[in-house]
Amino acid sequence: MQKESSNYYVPAEDSIFFSDYLKNKTGKSALDIGTGSGILADTLSKNFTLVVATDINIAALVKTHATIDNCICCNAADALNTSFDLIVCNLPYLPSDKLFDPAVDGLHDGIEIPSMIIKSASQRIEKSGKMVFLTSSLAKYDSLIQLSTSLGFDVKIAAKKKLFYEELIVIECTRNKP
Repeated sequence: MQKESSNYYVPAEDSIFFSDYLKNKTGKSALDIGTGSGILADTLSKNFTLVVATDINIAALVKTHATIDNCICCNAADALNTSFDLIVCNLPYLPSDKLFDPAVDGLHDGIEIPSMIIKSASQRIEKSGKMVFLTSSLAKYDSLIQLSTSLGFDVKIAAKKKLFYEELIVIECTRNKP
């Protein structure tokens, strides 16, 4: 990801790949957790009646608010009390010992922060809804799949893109039918 002087991130190859994957998703309501540049929220706004973008970075939300009305500064989905048809997140997946950059650092095995985000998101998905997130082969993504399964989702790897140094992985989680 590239950092701009205005303190938010411009879309990089992972965001563009994920946006392209999401462009045909449709529904009533969608949530983009950790919106960053707002590219995913903007993509979803073309096919969803309501799109909400969250981020802990107020500068990112100011940028996103130029195209998305519903921007909330909060941690993951913790401040929300409504459910969504679709929740998406380009997870901060880079393994790191310390949280230097919350937009990319996933901490232990690249899954500590993503696990927290997935748990938060799982509380805000409609009964027939989906959660879709992007991670990387640099992270221990099989643990994220196991976590999502333990939270009551049917999980599949929906898309992959090989880059020089990693493989981007889109994981789609659908609520188990009771």
